[in-house]
Formats: sequence, structure tokens, C-alpha cells
Amino acid sequence: MKVYNTLTRSKEDLVPLTPGEIRMYSCGVTVYDISHVGHARMMVVFDVISRYLRFAGYRVTFVRNFTDIDDKIIRRANQEGVDAGEISERYIAAFRDDIAALGVQAPEVEPKATRHVAEMIALIERLVAGGYAYVVDGDVYFEIRRFPPYGRLSGKNLEELLVGARVEVDERKRDPRDFALWKSAKPGEPSWPSPWGPGRPGWHIECSAMAMKHLGTPIDIHGGGDDLIFPHHECEIAQSEAATGKPFARYWLHNGMINMGAEKMSKSLGNTLWIREILKRHDADAVRLWILGTHYRNPLEFAEERLAEAGRALERLWGPVLEAKKYAETAGADALPRDLAAYREDFVAAMDDDFNTPQALGVLFEMARALNRRDGRSAQDFVRGTRELATMLAALGFREPTPARADMPRELSEQVRSLIRERAAARASRDWSRADQLRAELARLEVTVKDTPQGTDWEWKGLRATEGS
Repeated sequence: MKVYNTLTRSKEDLVPLTPGEIRMYSCGVTVYDISHVGHARMMVVFDVISRYLRFAGYRVTFVRNFTDIDDKIIRRANQEGVDAGEISERYIAAFRDDIAALGVQAPEVEPKATRHVAEMIALIERLVAGGYAYVVDGDVYFEIRRFPPYGRLSGKNLEELLVGARVEVDERKRDPRDFALWKSAKPGEPSWPSPWGPGRPGWHIECSAMAMKHLGTPIDIHGGGDDLIFPHHECEIAQSEAATGKPFARYWLHNGMINMGAEKMSKSLGNTLWIREILKRHDADAVRLWILGTHYRNPLEFAEERLAEAGRALERLWGPVLEAKKYAETAGADALPRDLAAYREDFVAAMDDDFNTPQALGVLFEMARALNRRDGRSAQDFVRGTRELATMLAALGFREPTPARADMPRELSEQVRSLIRERAAARASRDWSRADQLRAELARLEVTVKDTPQGTDWEWKGLRATEGS
């Protein structure tokens, strides 16, 4: 298996630090608002990477954090007149609802920054003691010039770095490019006691401390969106390696951004698409298929028609699997015919080449077409082939359509899913009146709903399904 390592700008053989095991960390979300489709891409990408590594036989420990203390969270809390913790918990719950709806598995560990402040303080103390960090009026800064490899990940030359929009200008710094490890307390902000006085951690130190706490050092894979390469991941490397004297992560994987025509999607440009709004219009697995149809390192273009096309393509992929359910014959334990077994080999070859999901999907579409042709195939071989196809689809995180999703008229199925998603959002925001209205709308469509910890169970004319499982 080969992966593209941002650190070396080349594809490399994936060689785990411990044979058969992968320790992987991916940066999570800053929880001050609901999550958008850009978040969906990163979550789906690393969900598929972790799933495929398991499919390939690795024991995976996947950690993805929550940044639950940050300037944006504090600003939102002050605007609403509530505690910052209330804001972060509200949007953690919303995030979990949204990505569960997308079929993204929860990682083994999902740490919150506020639960790891003691580890962050200990890490900063090591940096101060080692001469890599300095204290100014209760603030602590990492001194970039003390770490000559700074810039290696992003390819930026330290001497050419200019003070830009993402670098705070502070005359107290020894160098304007030095970054904050600890910020002294300000009125109206949450704070924790520290050797330098009350304050809170800087953004970069959070991920280093949480990754080290739960995965040790070094780790195998560190991932995130390519907008995090600089300064976030660059700073993580500097502070982690300065503190430990060891490499922080062996492989750095980054997904590309989502573009809205000629522009990158961003909140600052006002062109954000929320996950829950997209899921009102499109099947969650159609969203996944659209995301995986472009290699994870490349930019992804958003267009409603592409999502609609993905929904139709999804039906073609699952067609033979659903058709096979009509057969009473068991598949038996015999090996697959050679022509069908070759599809698995091609699928594995594509995924082993830096998780090339577009190529892997091409293999699965061709396999679905071959199964549909039958070509004189026995019923047993047909069933065996569809089981193999379903296994590979599951390795990419696709969920087999439930009977209700498969047999309902498509327009009604889409309407029902939209109403259920909207009702879940209303419940998450405690808008019980709207939730009841939506339940009544579903009842008029002959759909009954029951809320469970796994999602919303619903039934239509004896057909059952779960949304959000």
C-alpha cells in the first residue's frame, strides 16, 4: 500500500511503526456553528481511509478531536449571552448528528480540548524548559527560530514568511512569526490556572497534546484538510518534535477543498452549504459517492446536478445486490469464478494506490454491470458475486438500502428522508413544536417514527428503516 506523504511530497510505502497496527489522528472541527459540506468531505475521506485500512487487515486506532475552546466559540457565547461550554456542547451534538447521517463511523477516541488542558500545560512547560518557548506577561510563545526545520511540511521558507492575516502582530514577540502556546486570561473568557497565570491554550498545542495522550509519539498518520497544512500542522510538528526530540507523525495526508465554481467554499465568502441542508435534498450515500468520485487530494467541485447524478449511479451500484435477494439459493462456500474474483483484485490495487476511490468505484461499477449481464452465470455464482460487491461497497462506507429505501417510490422516499432530517434538526435545537409538526406531516404520508439512540426508526406500509444509523 502506498500513500502520498505531504511531508516528502511523494508516494511512499505505508510501513506502520508497529506491524499490523495503524495509529491515526485527524483534526476535528471547531464547534461554534453547524457543520458544512467542506467538513463532510474531510470526515468522509478519513472515514474511508480508516475503513479501508481495517478492510486491509490493520488494527486501527483512530483519534479525531473537538476544538471546544477557541476565539470563535467565545465570541459566539458572548453574542448569545451564554457560557462557552453551552455553545460547544450544542454544536458537538449537531456535528455528531450530521456525520452519523452521512454514515461516518465514530473514531475510537474523540477527545475534547477542554478535557486535556493539564496535558497541554505539561507540554508547554517542557518547551519553556528546553528553551523553545518564552513567557511574556502571562502569554507563552513558541520561538520559531529555535526550530530550524520549521516550514518543511508546507514548503515555506522561514526567512520569506511575511506577517499575514493568520499571524497575530504583537510587539512583545521576539519574532512576529512566533505563535501562541498559552494565552493569558481576558475579561469574559474561560480560563484555567497555569504556571504563567490564568489563561487558555493556543489552538496548535491542543492537537499535539491530544494526539500524544491517546496515540503516543510518533504516530503513523496525521490527517486533515489541506487548509491546515500551514500554520496549524506546521506548528504541531515544531512544538511536538521540539518537546520530544522524535518525529511527530510518519505520514501526513491532506484532502483538498470544495469549490463553488471559481471560489473555495468558506464562511467568510458567504457561500457555505450546511450538511443538514444538503441531506434534505440528497441521499447521504449519494453525497458520499459524489465525494469519493474525486481523488481525496484534488479539489472537489460542487454542483447540485452532480449530486443528483450520484444518486442515480448509487441505484445502479446496488441494483444486482438487491436483485440477488430474490433468490432462495445460498451462495455456498465455493470460490468466486475467476472473472468475478478479478474485480476484488482491481479494487484493492486501486485503493492501495493512495486510496484512489475514483478508480476503485470504476471497478465496482464495472462489476455491477457484469453481474447484471449474468452471461449464463449460475444463481449461486450471481449471489456470491453480489456479496463480494456488497463487501467492497461497505469498505467504502456505503450502506445497503433498507427495504423501505429500496421499495418506496423514489420521490416519496426522498421526501420522507428530508422530513426526518428536518425533524432531527428541530429536536437538536429543542424546537419541539416544529418537531411535532413534522411528525404530523410524516403521519399524513403514512409514515410512523420512533426516536432511538441510533437514529430515527420509521415505518411505511410495513417497510422499516432507520435514518442516522
